[in-house]
Amino acid sequence: MNQQAFSERQDETRRKTARKVANGKASNDLVLSASVAGNEEVFPEVLAMYVSKGATVADVTFGKGVFWRNIPEGKYDLVATDISTGTDCRELPYADESIDCVVLDPPYMHTPGGSAHTVHTEFESYYKNNQTGNSTNSKYHEAVVELYLDAGIEALRVLKDKGVFIVKCQDEVCSNRQRLTHVELINAFENNGFICEDLFVVVRNNKPGVSRMVKQVHARKNHSYFLVFWKPGQAGKIWRGPVE
Repeated sequence: MNQQAFSERQDETRRKTARKVANGKASNDLVLSASVAGNEEVFPEVLAMYVSKGATVADVTFGKGVFWRNIPEGKYDLVATDISTGTDCRELPYADESIDCVVLDPPYMHTPGGSAHTVHTEFESYYKNNQTGNSTNSKYHEAVVELYLDAGIEALRVLKDKGVFIVKCQDEVCSNRQRLTHVELINAFENNGFICEDLFVVVRNNKPGVSRMVKQVHARKNHSYFLVFWKPGQAGKIWRGPVE
């Protein structure tokens, strides 16, 4: 090997083995992608990673405020609404591009039979699919997904460029068919213009209730998801073809 070739190989070796020096300090205190914890423990970590202090956060399905139990009052400019107080997440009273972060956590499964999922708010009790009032046009799992997607369109409208959209959901089995809700939502929201940034798995720390069954044919769901999306600026808009 001649001198030039030897020098080039040394340079290549140095490039491959060079270590970057980063600011900060080594730590095991990390935010993990999956946690055996409650929503009120994981949600503050999601906000801390992706939403700046003082940001305007519209929790459009606030309910009893479980997500916010461990978040100091005043850390964010919280705007809390839900359907029970007269604000539908599909028709928000906010101006275009006026909100830094939207949080969405509607009932994520239709009313099941038996005693399954009795700890969850029934979908029909809030959104009355196929009835009068705040109705959806579909039934069962499709009605749940339709609600999410309609709310996502409204979130896209009110969010500022680079605004954050945090979505809570859970997969379900409907009509004996496995429905991976989180996959359906990620694909649909990205198709509508959002970019999926992160996913947090929340594993419940107690056993789910067991309804009467002859034979178990699907694994019982004991985890749910926080999905994190962001709204790109004008340069990031997706081209959808010519307008007819």
